[in-house]
Amino acid sequence: MHSLTTKSNTHGPGENCMSTGFTLDGFPSIGSWVTYAFGSESQNLPAFVAIPDPRGVPQAAVNNWGAGFLPAAFQGTAFNAQKPIANLQPAGERSPAESVAARELLGALNAEHLRQFPGDSELAARIASYELAARMQLSVPEVADLAHEPAHVLREYGVDNPHDKVKAGFARNCLLARRLLERGVRFVQIFNGAYAMGEGIGNWDGHRKLKEQYDIHGAILDQPAAALLCDLKRRGLLAKTLVVFCTEFGRMPMFQKGATGRDHNPLGFTCMLMGAGVKAPFSYGATDELGYKAVQDVVSIHDFHATILHLVRIDHTRLTAYHNGIERRLTDVHGRVITDVLA
Repeated sequence: MHSLTTKSNTHGPGENCMSTGFTLDGFPSIGSWVTYAFGSESQNLPAFVAIPDPRGVPQAAVNNWGAGFLPAAFQGTAFNAQKPIANLQPAGERSPAESVAARELLGALNAEHLRQFPGDSELAARIASYELAARMQLSVPEVADLAHEPAHVLREYGVDNPHDKVKAGFARNCLLARRLLERGVRFVQIFNGAYAMGEGIGNWDGHRKLKEQYDIHGAILDQPAAALLCDLKRRGLLAKTLVVFCTEFGRMPMFQKGATGRDHNPLGFTCMLMGAGVKAPFSYGATDELGYKAVQDVVSIHDFHATILHLVRIDHTRLTAYHNGIERRLTDVHGRVITDVLA
């Protein structure tokens, strides 16, 4: 889709908009909305996992996978392939029988506490998250253990790259994403590039030396992302998985004054949809002759989100949550499904 537009030319609000439909903080991410609609397919893993870049988190950080005003149970759980999740090991040494007895006692105390505060979704979510964390002590080490993957798969992703630790780290995250999808995680969000690392080191914000920076970042992204797509297709997962490849905005078609980089451009940029439910190959929309502004089949963020929800079998107009006197939804009061891209 070559005709995306968005509401901000600033990274944080732009990320918020792409992930939540709004430039302001405090709104649920698309992964939270999908989890709110469908629940979880796995008893031992979260329904929604976010995997930040090994170099650091995006500028909008947890807003990208936060639950906003939805119950906390629907927020994303941040993972990474090297240390999947913090504080996962059981505390101290105890026998299996002691561990079971402790969990049963804690479960009874939590249930009694919850009965005293009926309808407290935050309390219920916290109890559920602790119970899931206990189960994850067994499930996460297995899913994050890449050592059992065949050598040719590790090479395909670039996990075994001894010369580029950053690329190998992103490759591990992509392979972890496939393993999570195989095990019933419903929504997996992978990030490439980290705002906090500074221009030219960790991010795609090519204001000064775009080609020099993109030659670095493109090489980190290319092999693992391509391997993930090929691997999903080879295993039959791509036929039932929607892959969304997106950014918070584009770049201007001309250099900035005194530099060989380009400024932010929210008026026309490209995002891709692959896998379940979309035409392939297919191209939709266009910018003007300069590549500056979308002029053909213009797509708003709300249109983009409406289409994504439709492809996962959700009517964006009916997926709502009551908040502050308003029935809120991911697409606000806007959005249309781009039917031309549907298979």
